[in-house]
Amino acid sequence: MRFLPGQTPTTDLTYADVFLVPSRSEVGSRFDVDLAPHDGTGTTVPLVVANMTAVAGRRMSETVARRGGITILPQDVPADVVATVVSSVKTRHPVVETPVTVGPHDTVHTALSLIGKRAHAAVVVVDDDGRPVGIVSETDWEDVDRFTQVHQVMSADPRVLDVSVLEGRGEAGLAAAFDELAGARLKLAPVTREGRLVGVLTRRGALRSSIYAPALDPAGRLRVGAAVGINGDVAGKTRALLEAGVDVLVVDTAHGHQERMFRALEAVRSVSPGVPVVAGNVVTGQGVRDLVAAGADIVKVGVGPGAMCTTRMMTAVGRPQLSAVLECADAARELGAHVWADGGVRHPRDVALALAAGASQVMIGSWFAGTYESPGDLHTDESGRMYKESFGMASARAVAARTAGHGAPFERARKSLFEEGISSSRMYLDPQRPGVEDLVDEITAGLRSSMTYAGARSLAEFAERAVVGIQSAAGYEEGRPLPAGW
Repeated sequence: MRFLPGQTPTTDLTYADVFLVPSRSEVGSRFDVDLAPHDGTGTTVPLVVANMTAVAGRRMSETVARRGGITILPQDVPADVVATVVSSVKTRHPVVETPVTVGPHDTVHTALSLIGKRAHAAVVVVDDDGRPVGIVSETDWEDVDRFTQVHQVMSADPRVLDVSVLEGRGEAGLAAAFDELAGARLKLAPVTREGRLVGVLTRRGALRSSIYAPALDPAGRLRVGAAVGINGDVAGKTRALLEAGVDVLVVDTAHGHQERMFRALEAVRSVSPGVPVVAGNVVTGQGVRDLVAAGADIVKVGVGPGAMCTTRMMTAVGRPQLSAVLECADAARELGAHVWADGGVRHPRDVALALAAGASQVMIGSWFAGTYESPGDLHTDESGRMYKESFGMASARAVAARTAGHGAPFERARKSLFEEGISSSRMYLDPQRPGVEDLVDEITAGLRSSMTYAGARSLAEFAERAVVGIQSAAGYEEGRPLPAGW
């Protein structure tokens, strides 16, 4: 990244402080750019779901991996639960979406409670042999008693697709499936193997699978990562995570530039992990150098920019995120290492700027909390808007969950007094983009365009060719679209 002539910054900068300058480009199409990070994690788009309890879970992990990113499971999830989640993710199909299912004699109430678990907004009705016999959508139970059995309201004998239409046929198979759905005026159809349900395919899902390459491990299974803290039996927890089959290890604490982190990295390396090790968080080049020397392959950058984080207001500690990423990425590059930009992204432009500053990937937390795939329950407010609850990982709520069972009640209560995060916040689902895939589409579309403006075909070229200028608050405001007219 270079600044416009005469615009060498004299203060640290946030993403809102700068803009990308278009350059002469030979990149003619958004599809001519490669979004793969090449930092050893095996992802094909530079997006990491942050290890937040209200964000990262089973549904999020498989959905994001199917579109090329990776999810980091939180450190406060017990090892046996992590193993169950990883096993589940690893068995999911890389193209076909996981269905929500009920039996014919289940009630509409049961179907209604499940439909919000997936963005495709349908429940597949299966018989005792796992064969699809109907589909139920939200329109099917309008003005129907909630204890009505679903076989009374379902669309029976649905059109199904055999998985052989997709497997081994690449884009041609996806196009054939899309055309069949479009010809029948269907938004989705159950996918079967030998008559038994495998999943569902939507028209948009077929299109997405022609654009995104899933993040797959060497065995062709979806990738997923997990975090470990710096306290307790770090080596033991690391060993358990590796045995569970995680593809990335994240050694995580708010203040990564400290002795406990160095000891934790030593413990992680003592079990010889064969997967990338990420550590953080830091905001300086020296922090990167020290963590890489201690055993990190990738360093997380960011203190205080997160939407649920109150660190800067509580402690005055932190650093504007663009400057932090820029300095840390330069230090990592000299060592053959990489950095992840963690926090502070509110718009697709921020993701593009983080990557232009040299990050190999961008971690996203609260932005993804308000989606169907996040772990929380779906609520409706007084005006009918849907939302989920989110909270920061340094909040009293998160600390209480993380320390449950650790020490005496008095000590746990003392720890809960020290919080640097919001314990409860409503994250509303965007009616236009209620699923995490919708947000991934928005982010990657913006990133692809940014790269074409810079004339870059890869993320490495993007970081090398990007030119930015410093703008005023009025300059930033000028770029914001007006919501409705003048």
